[in-house]
Amino acid sequence: METSTANLERERLLKLGEEYREKGYEVFFHPNPEDLPDFLNTYRPDMIVRRGEENVVIEVKSRSSLNSSSNQYLGNLAQAVEKHPGWRFELVMTNPEDTMYSPKAEASLQEHEIESQLQLARQLITQHPESAILYSWSLVEATLRLIAQKEELSLQRFDPLYLIKQLATEGVISKSEYQLLMDALPLRNSIAHGFKTTQITQNSVYELIELTEQLLRTLHTGDEAD
Repeated sequence: METSTANLERERLLKLGEEYREKGYEVFFHPNPEDLPDFLNTYRPDMIVRRGEENVVIEVKSRSSLNSSSNQYLGNLAQAVEKHPGWRFELVMTNPEDTMYSPKAEASLQEHEIESQLQLARQLITQHPESAILYSWSLVEATLRLIAQKEELSLQRFDPLYLIKQLATEGVISKSEYQLLMDALPLRNSIAHGFKTTQITQNSVYELIELTEQLLRTLHTGDEAD
């Protein structure tokens, strides 16, 4: 699984590099410390692209490669970059559909990991709403799986549409929660598959994050949705 994840991230990084080159950017994969400005000399970004006065620091991650340590690193890197005019940070999530959903697949994120990663999702909202919604969606999916496990639901598949409908049918999530998820899913799909969307707003990401936090609380209270 680690090799598969690394390959997916590498392929996405190479594709991004090609896209930036076509737009006239200089592309630097895994730049050495001596090639980085002083404020980045303690970091090893996946890629930096430059065009004129514009500099972009890019990290490519998949859900399975994120943990509390990498979250802290990414958060610190984003803050360091955004402090400098002419520089911006971009976190790109690999497409979750690239990995087969299976009960035998790599273990899902657990509650404490989801709570930790929600903080990074919040940090991304202002500058990178597209990345934030992909990231937030992966966290809400993990939360829904935990809820299904708690409710001892027998799931035939793990794709998000099936999961949401099953939880709604069983009365585990409310009609309003179901509707919010169904509204967010096409946005997430458009971004994940490389389509442009003008519908995404910072508020839509906040709503998804707040819903995830709300669902996490139900794991403690045991209360079903109204």
